[in-house]
Amino acid sequence: MFATPTLSVFLFRSSRSARVAREALGELPLPGVLVVDRYNAYHRAPCKLQYCFAHLMREVEDLAQEFLDHGEVQTFTSTLIPLLAAAMHLHAQPLSDGDYSRQAHQLQQEIQKVIAQPAQHLGVRRIQDLFHENAARLYHWVEDRRVPADNNRAERELRPTVIARKTSFGSQSDAGAKTREILTTLVHTLAFRFPDPETHFKSVLDQLAEDPTRDPIRLMFPFNSS
Repeated sequence: MFATPTLSVFLFRSSRSARVAREALGELPLPGVLVVDRYNAYHRAPCKLQYCFAHLMREVEDLAQEFLDHGEVQTFTSTLIPLLAAAMHLHAQPLSDGDYSRQAHQLQQEIQKVIAQPAQHLGVRRIQDLFHENAARLYHWVEDRRVPADNNRAERELRPTVIARKTSFGSQSDAGAKTREILTTLVHTLAFRFPDPETHFKSVLDQLAEDPTRDPIRLMFPFNSS
């Protein structure tokens, strides 16, 4: 699933291979930043990547739980986890652009300071290496407040579909999957763009019933028919 603040596109496929991401994003360079969970299929996306801090934080939390009695691990994780959480929460704060920039840069510096500390424990060093090796994919949210530090939008959008798949055992044919992906994309996108998507959808169907030759896409999205 690929989402922006005004669009959700669902692709129901038999795998999560890189060809699915290529189908959605193409191969030509794109502007903007794609927030991802570090899944390898996105690494060749034709745009900048932002790694999700929620997924990173879960790895740090797992390290803390695994080594509850290790002082170095507990010091490292108890310092880093609140910083990652603060970075994710900053996106929703009612701050001026100047205040956001100052706080974001301060959080980045504090995170990098923790990551740069000498460490002996292999678990701590693994997390530090992860941050060092992927620094170019960790701080786009600092420079552009439109970029969230997590992919919670996608997680929230996917949850109802995942639950439906588990309870209904998914689509039983390729045609059924295609129909479901189109309808799911349509319903979720309408919910972003209209205060009463159900009424708008009914109005479009009524207009098509009166004149089946009309373009359903232009009727559905009159202010963005491209």
